[in-house]
Amino acid sequence: MPIPSPQESIDLASRYSRYLQGRLVANPELRAGLEARLEQPVSRAEMAAWLAERSWTDEAGLKQALRRLRQEVMCRLIVRDLSGRADLAEVTRSLTELAELAVQQAADWLHADLAAVHGQPLDGQGQPQRLIVVGMGKLGGFELNASSDIDLIFVFPEDGETDGTRKLSNFEFFTRLGKRLINAIGEPTADGFVFRVDMRLRPYGDSGPLVSSFAMLEDYFYTQAREWERYAWIKARALTGERIEELEALRLPFVFRKYLDFGALKAMRELHAQIRREVARRDMADNIKLGPGGIREVEFIAQVFQLIRGGKLPSLQARPTRAILHQLAAFDLMPEAITTELETAYVFLRNLEHRLQYRDDAQTQTLPHSPEEQALLAQAMGFADYGEFLKRLDSLRRRVSGQFEQVFGAPQEDQSSHPLAGLCELPEAAAEAMLAELGYREPKAALDQLLAFRRSQRYLQLPADSKTALDGLLPPLIELAGHFPNAETTLARILALLEAIGRRAPYLALLREYPQTLNQLAKMLSASPWAAQYLSRQPHLLDELLDARALFAAPDWAQKRAELHQRLAGFAGDVERQMDELRHFKQAETFRLLAQDLAGLWTIEKLSDHLADLADLILAETLDLVWAGLPGRHRAQPAFAVIAYGKLGGKEMGYASDLDLVFLYDDAHPDAQEIYAKLAKRLNTWLSTLTPAGHLYETDLRLRPDGAAGLLVSSTAAFEDYQKNQAWTWEHQALTRARPVCGDAEVGRQFAAIRQAVLCQTRDRARLKAEVLEMRQKMHEGHPNPSGLFDLKHDAGGLVDLEFAVQFLILAEAAAHPEMTANIGNIALLKRASELGLLPGEIALPAADAYRELRRLQHAVKLQGEDYARVAPALAAEPAAAVKRLWQAAFEA
Repeated sequence: MPIPSPQESIDLASRYSRYLQGRLVANPELRAGLEARLEQPVSRAEMAAWLAERSWTDEAGLKQALRRLRQEVMCRLIVRDLSGRADLAEVTRSLTELAELAVQQAADWLHADLAAVHGQPLDGQGQPQRLIVVGMGKLGGFELNASSDIDLIFVFPEDGETDGTRKLSNFEFFTRLGKRLINAIGEPTADGFVFRVDMRLRPYGDSGPLVSSFAMLEDYFYTQAREWERYAWIKARALTGERIEELEALRLPFVFRKYLDFGALKAMRELHAQIRREVARRDMADNIKLGPGGIREVEFIAQVFQLIRGGKLPSLQARPTRAILHQLAAFDLMPEAITTELETAYVFLRNLEHRLQYRDDAQTQTLPHSPEEQALLAQAMGFADYGEFLKRLDSLRRRVSGQFEQVFGAPQEDQSSHPLAGLCELPEAAAEAMLAELGYREPKAALDQLLAFRRSQRYLQLPADSKTALDGLLPPLIELAGHFPNAETTLARILALLEAIGRRAPYLALLREYPQTLNQLAKMLSASPWAAQYLSRQPHLLDELLDARALFAAPDWAQKRAELHQRLAGFAGDVERQMDELRHFKQAETFRLLAQDLAGLWTIEKLSDHLADLADLILAETLDLVWAGLPGRHRAQPAFAVIAYGKLGGKEMGYASDLDLVFLYDDAHPDAQEIYAKLAKRLNTWLSTLTPAGHLYETDLRLRPDGAAGLLVSSTAAFEDYQKNQAWTWEHQALTRARPVCGDAEVGRQFAAIRQAVLCQTRDRARLKAEVLEMRQKMHEGHPNPSGLFDLKHDAGGLVDLEFAVQFLILAEAAAHPEMTANIGNIALLKRASELGLLPGEIALPAADAYRELRRLQHAVKLQGEDYARVAPALAAEPAAAVKRLWQAAFEA
């Protein structure tokens, strides 16, 4: 549809907007200005220039200038919007910038006027202070509507007094300034008003002081503020003043908790329920802001995710609603189809809100009732008639309302009707009979566990809300545990987890809000005590159970690294938060792999690959962070590489494997050794330091040249010299499973070339065999096994025997068969040895299968929480025999 000419656009808009019509009648010159500038959006620079061309010497002049500017801006916006020249983003941005400019101009002029009499309000260092005007709600979020109130809060940094002859306390100075500012912006005059001002969101509301110092505000946040006030402060943004970063340091932790805050769901639900009750009481179903499926519900959906996860995902700390909807899709917190639908509805409702307000410049969000008004509104919205418009509006509101109910649907908090409610109060015989019927083979033992839990001091000393939450969770969890063959054990693990999180209300809230997580939780706890312990130590991982689709999705490590990088960038400069974020990321990804492992989705080889990929990713990100913060770094990227040995080097990682690391560099800078030693030391600190979030990895740096007595980092030249001229045979054995994992690619290539050359050296086979056997004997003696069980790793026929046999073959045969140096894992190397004729196929292939089976058994035992990977000898007899045949073929031929 073509856009009408400026003249036609003004005529059409004035027929709809009585406000515009009135301005054109009162000020005939307005039309010419509108025609001349209609094609250009209203910019902040233009508004500032308009004010700069005018001067005033008193408050009345200030008020008149601001109000006439508002008329100019409103008239052009109305015509641009109704003629299709402006979209929603332009309208809300222009109105927000008008409000900001008006507040700033008024605050500056009024401050100077007061200071001329009383002097400047000083802080403790004798520096002048300014009033910080905080824009709340739509003003803070750059989303003002056409006839909006502006919600303000007045803050100043420090108590003190002014430096004039007629001194005032800073509190009194800023209180007077605040009162005059409200009047300058909000008082109706012959020229109207600029914006109505609402101060009710300030601490203590209408009964509280008009202004607050930072100290007063901080005390209020942590002693008096209600949960809904966190919601109010999400969009809060300073419009004036200095020392804004100090205010943000108070606001951010108040609004965005470090942990996942599922308690916010309940608070938001209660707040919205109050609004809905008020809407129903006043018969406000036609209110497109507060009614069902209205603007407020879209905002609530976006903002509850901000409150729950904003402390963990800095991207969710943005203020505009539409930006948050995009972030929800980007982080897969909601399907993109749903967020797109919500944004479409939001844009439609906000455009409708503006048209309702353009009519008379009135603060209304209610649909008209007269047929004439309805027809005009439908036309302004681009519909042929009101029925067609209403059909579209109702469709959008139903979708918003449905999505709102999905997000905020009340959980099953009251378990009083559950058959197991009151189980612990029943006579023991009756309680045991109920448990036996559920599937408990030892109902007395299960009941004793429950009674001990309910009578424990930890339970009895819980706050009332936590007790209620636990009592609500117990009946369905008791029922679920009964479904598993190890019901009593599962129940014990459930009770241990509940005890661990009993005082941590957000985790109880998560399980209460999302009862669908309980089944998955019970499955994991039943399957593995190691999983139970892992979850009890890191209960924030309960969040991962919410979305089964994400929990069981195969990892895309490139995408995961991009997400982690973005999250870390959000905490730039905050080393502690970045260290914790790395740990939370590692824990979450490990937990997902654990869930997939317990569900049987991975072979042991593929699981190990994923755990190695995760470690590689974390090492790369950590190296980047440490280098970026290293004092004295002399180049953009370090000429430095991290070399992995052992489990990580061979991509045979387990859940709790440590990292064997060596650090190399190739840099001619005179201070290179010192710089890279500092880099390696800090990198190791980032990896191994225990923070409140745990540690990343245990590290072992003893495989470097000269071991623990050697330098922490080596140049590639020194490393090559050591490997070729000084290294022990066992160090060459270790080199068979070494690879560069991150850092400078050229240093990594140099390492690969050194490794290849060293492994391919011609060796005296008899001497090599003697040295390998000597080292194997030392290891065997260092791991005695008096248990009568078979040690899957250290006993004869175990994993170490197979690994030593393969390493011996590599070192003995690589000079003639360099293909054996490939770091492709023991199974693939055994097959390759068979293909090259180094081992008979009837020896190599069963040994490869044996290795897989031994690792599977080892993994299963570890998941059961055992300290040693030992099993009944009969379980490992067949694979152990295959390994012994390999040992004989390799060493006794």
